[in-house]
Amino acid sequence: MAVINSYEAVFVISLKQGEEAVAETVKKFKDLIEKHATLESVDEWGKRKLAYLINKESDAYYVLYNFKSEAGLPAELDRVAKITDGVLRSMIIKKDA
Repeated sequence: MAVINSYEAVFVISLKQGEEAVAETVKKFKDLIEKHATLESVDEWGKRKLAYLINKESDAYYVLYNFKSEAGLPAELDRVAKITDGVLRSMIIKKDA
């Protein structure tokens, strides 16, 4: 039997490609999580100022996903985030039970 853990994932998305690209990226990760896990919530923090420049950008769009899944999904999410255009940073953590 697989062990199910709670996770939190934050994605920082570039605003350079426009609002439609941001919405597509948010939906892409939402769909990926829903396909392989139980999505508990999506909290779109919206446009925020970055603490430091990333790729010469000072603002970005933040999204927080809370989900429950098996241990393999966070690694897959991290892999997809690294190859997705527009994702400046991502962080996935396992929450304490």
